[in-house]
Amino acid sequence: MRRTRGHMYDGSRITDAVDYWRRRGELRGAVSIVRHRAPERFRWRRAVGLVSQTAGVLLGRDRMRVEEPIRELVLDLGDEVLRREVVIDARRHGVDLDRGEVLARRTLADLQRMAFLTGTDLSRVQRHVKLPTDREASVDAAAVVVVGRAFGDQYKLRSQRLMLQVPDEEGPEPVRLHHRILAERAEQDRAESQRWFALARAVLEPS
Repeated sequence: MRRTRGHMYDGSRITDAVDYWRRRGELRGAVSIVRHRAPERFRWRRAVGLVSQTAGVLLGRDRMRVEEPIRELVLDLGDEVLRREVVIDARRHGVDLDRGEVLARRTLADLQRMAFLTGTDLSRVQRHVKLPTDREASVDAAAVVVVGRAFGDQYKLRSQRLMLQVPDEEGPEPVRLHHRILAERAEQDRAESQRWFALARAVLEPS
């Protein structure tokens, strides 16, 4: 693998370069890579996610040395969508890059209203995200989005798997009663998926 002055060759893919430094345990090299490559929504975002994943298992000063440079980099991004998604990616790994500068502030009352309007069960979110008891207190918006999207993906996948078991009505195999039951369950899961994605979108909408 080609290197120049201790760094991986600049022409390498950023995800490969970051993974190289991570496996060597040299996280300063990984941070340097993402700081010196042009930000974009695909490989660069995934590379920052790899760094955040590593930072999530560190403690104390070791964590700060990785987390703070990434946080500063994210706050300087001009692409609002990329900045938001990097923050959410990091939160998935237990890293909080947002201290009120990126995502809109949401209170428990806001979240309760959004859950009511989208038809989602907030008690399921509470199993994964610690929510305050004061209705005017702020909630961890990024964590709520992570959970909402995870539930959305889970129900979407379940719906797709069920539909794969249902034959085409115009095909040679007859559609029997159990197929129709599967199709009905798939539609229920699809609708549930849409509700959870709607909650995540609502949390992300500007105030």
